[in-house]
Amino acid sequence: MHVQDKVRVSLQERSDQFLGLFRNSTDAALGKGPARNTAFVLALVLALDSADRSTLGVLAPSLKSAFHIGNTQIGMLAAAFSLVGGLATLPVGVLADRVRRVRLIGFAVVLWSMTMGVTAGSVSFAMLFVSRMALGIVTAAAGPPVSSLIGDLYPIDRRSQALSWVRSGELVGAGAGFLVSGLVVAVFSWRAVFVVLALAGVAVAWAVARRPEPRRGATETFGAEPTADHTLYQLLAAADVRPDPHGELHGDQRDRSLLWAIAYTLRIRTMVVVIIAGSLGDFFFSGLQVFAVVFAVHEFGISQAGAALLVPVAGAGAFFGLIGGGWLADSLIERGHISGRIEVGLWSFPLACVVIVPALFIHSVFLALPFLIVGSALLSAPNPALDAARLDVVHPELRGRAESVRSLCRVAAQATGPLAFGLLADHLAGGGVDGVRNAFLVTVPLLAANGLVLLAALHTYPSDVEAVARSTRDPEPSVPTPAGDR
Repeated sequence: MHVQDKVRVSLQERSDQFLGLFRNSTDAALGKGPARNTAFVLALVLALDSADRSTLGVLAPSLKSAFHIGNTQIGMLAAAFSLVGGLATLPVGVLADRVRRVRLIGFAVVLWSMTMGVTAGSVSFAMLFVSRMALGIVTAAAGPPVSSLIGDLYPIDRRSQALSWVRSGELVGAGAGFLVSGLVVAVFSWRAVFVVLALAGVAVAWAVARRPEPRRGATETFGAEPTADHTLYQLLAAADVRPDPHGELHGDQRDRSLLWAIAYTLRIRTMVVVIIAGSLGDFFFSGLQVFAVVFAVHEFGISQAGAALLVPVAGAGAFFGLIGGGWLADSLIERGHISGRIEVGLWSFPLACVVIVPALFIHSVFLALPFLIVGSALLSAPNPALDAARLDVVHPELRGRAESVRSLCRVAAQATGPLAFGLLADHLAGGGVDGVRNAFLVTVPLLAANGLVLLAALHTYPSDVEAVARSTRDPEPSVPTPAGDR
């Protein structure tokens, strides 16, 4: 056999091994059948939203030149659709608890694609700004309905792993956004990038429309004894955990008002802590996503296209951190750690802070890359664990509205993050790359603060989960399928 043939066979074997490992990992986390397919489609929805966010970072230099704007205006563009999306999550949360969620998501993505076409044709900064505001539609649809669906597709012991794969769509989308937009803008123009995103949105909307709607509360016990998929409930029973009286509900919760649902959500102590911690992380990551290319171009002396290629490489670390964080959170529960999901965030956020700071002072891209990869992994690891923790402490018929509260806080953080980074970058050290670096240095301690914030949830999480467990142990579920789902 020739050397080239041996190399080809070896590469084929490595590829088969990787694909086999990938299939085994997804099978363990997502299972097989309709639930798995729906999870992948939901990941595509999140990828679409994230690709748009990262695209703005790549196109920032082109938009500055085309519309004669600065870093502050770039931050305003990133904030525009997040603010609208935040406001839209409230009515979307109500709809997510009352209508077919797959149809709701599909309709939102169609509107998003149409608006993306308008963005591509913008002739002024004002038109661009208004069109970016309208893009908040998919941001709202990517919050409450997606989380609510995952809660009904996967039992409590597997939610972190399932969410890690679904949330990986955000990272894949961010990487694809950096890569594709960098190549397209180099060959064509920034307008062509938005056209590509619009076409991708049409394909995603078609995929969403084909998915079935799961029954609400399908993964809860509803009077049955906990099974192998309910180890957490068994641990709570063995530890004789008392429920938080504020979280225990009985009867039909679908017709509760939005204000009542918001008040109920904010009475759940674990929910409040996790929302605060997640919002601080989102604030930092959104600024990093928008200004990473600007920093890399000036700090490492590479081209805009080279920086766009560099970000997905660092994003690979975030992907593995996300998958590993989801696996670790569920594994800790399997090993008897009731608050294992909180523990993942408790340690990952401060460690991310320690790793990211040195990367800001290294001028060699090759030396800085390992720090960026590890830092990205640690920054992403807590996300699926905390996402699952939020679902664990909320009644299944109120998850859409509860997630709307979290989504509102998230988009507020994502909106103010780039704007704050832009303002800090323009007014620290005279602007430029030193200003961007100092903006990161000022905000990175927020990651360490997350560890302190999550300490409170270590003790509240068990009682909040037990409250939901008792709420769903009625002999029969209230009304498992709302009229709008039929």
